[in-house]
Amino acid sequence: MNISFLGNWRKRRGPAFGVAVFSGDDGDGGDEEGHEGLAELLSECELLRTQAQQAGVELDDSAASLEALDQLVPRWRDDEEAVAWLGNDAGLYLGTVVVRTIPGTRWEIWPNGQPVVRLASGREIDVVEAGHAWAASGVPELSQLYAEVAEGNVS
Repeated sequence: MNISFLGNWRKRRGPAFGVAVFSGDDGDGGDEEGHEGLAELLSECELLRTQAQQAGVELDDSAASLEALDQLVPRWRDDEEAVAWLGNDAGLYLGTVVVRTIPGTRWEIWPNGQPVVRLASGREIDVVEAGHAWAASGVPELSQLYAEVAEGNVS
């Protein structure tokens, strides 16, 4: 979508480097329907899904799809704005796979609006930060971070 005033704003301020979500939920986990809606919203990752589809990669919310993403040729790294947006989406997609495949995990929203994944242990993983690192440099690999989360060895 081309919105002229948004394009001008980005030129003055630079690309977006994060994602924030604000809701009426206080984060206490009492609103299961709200958490499902939040999970659905965060799983959209439209730019990443489009990039993956163009490369012939199906994003089916599985650990195998993270491995396939790690194998993509990073043509976006020359475009700072693409890196920022793709980083957001990669982090949200990583979080989506974790929440949908590892029992006891769920999305949480920090007071500043930052979505994170809360593990059953209570530990929180800033998947958006990891997504930005992946989009910018390929490290950490999404599949490796997923494996560490699944094994409970996240540092």
